[in-house]
Amino acid sequence: MSDDVRVEYRKYDGSLHWNMAVHRLGEDEHGVWLGAPADSVMRKGHGPEVPCPEAQVLLFPRQGWWTAAFNAAPRSTEIYCDITTPPEWRSASLVTMVDLDLDVIRKRGKPTPLLVDEDEFAEHQVRYGYPADVIEQAAAAAQWLMRQVGDGAEPFTTVYRSWLAHVE
Repeated sequence: MSDDVRVEYRKYDGSLHWNMAVHRLGEDEHGVWLGAPADSVMRKGHGPEVPCPEAQVLLFPRQGWWTAAFNAAPRSTEIYCDITTPPEWRSASLVTMVDLDLDVIRKRGKPTPLLVDEDEFAEHQVRYGYPADVIEQAAAAAQWLMRQVGDGAEPFTTVYRSWLAHVE
């Protein structure tokens, strides 16, 4: 593994949300892959470190209103997709995006993904004043991910496993 990259998820008001330092693994047709070995840490805002006992890889597509995390076993959530504004590379060592609350997850050993945090999405539409186009893009991205993950489309089936092998 080589270059360090800072990942910063923010909320719509610009406040820092989940953030971490990871390693650049490479790129393919799906986007940019970053990795964190077992026992890495992340933070929610400026809060205390949150341990990540399992290795994970993160995917940042070149286009799209989402990001994805793929977790090594035994973590119960195998795939965790955040609905976000399109990831913005502010430099080679910083990627940032706005977390739009909705998440598509797939539990380990389960074929069907789940759409979660719809209540938070509805609440934040009011609190942060999401524009109509942001709401539409977020909802469309969530539905697209539900189909892709549910249908076993790549990179949600096997592609991520080779990237994960680089950090396990």
